[in-house]
Amino acid sequence: MAHRIITQVVITGSRVLGRAFVEAYRQASASHKYAQQIAKSNPGAATNLASSGLTLEEACKILNVKPPQAGKANMEDVMERFKRLFDQNDPNKGGSFYLQSKILRARERIEIEVREAERAAEREREVKDGWKPKVYKDR
Repeated sequence: MAHRIITQVVITGSRVLGRAFVEAYRQASASHKYAQQIAKSNPGAATNLASSGLTLEEACKILNVKPPQAGKANMEDVMERFKRLFDQNDPNKGGSFYLQSKILRARERIEIEVREAERAAEREREVKDGWKPKVYKDR
């Protein structure tokens, strides 16, 4: 009788574990496909999403700022809101470490987006104007 119970427990446990692995594989596959689609549409965005874990829209909602328009954002406003929210959620003051880390990641995500847009604009300007090396006369 005991061997039946043990067998049933092992079989049930195997089923649960198998289903969990299948579901994890499905989620990983869907995430990989999503990252590939993002990479096709915007080559730098896939790494940005992976590094911060947030989309630009989520980051802007967290900090309650407008999304960067044409790669330009009011970084003073972003930093002001970041500092205020980061200090309000300090765990030593009874805040949440989770919320504090989300706020930090949101600021980083917006900074990444602005930096990428600045680099793209610089490349376009360089292509348009031609490459002009900086020559220093004192060297």
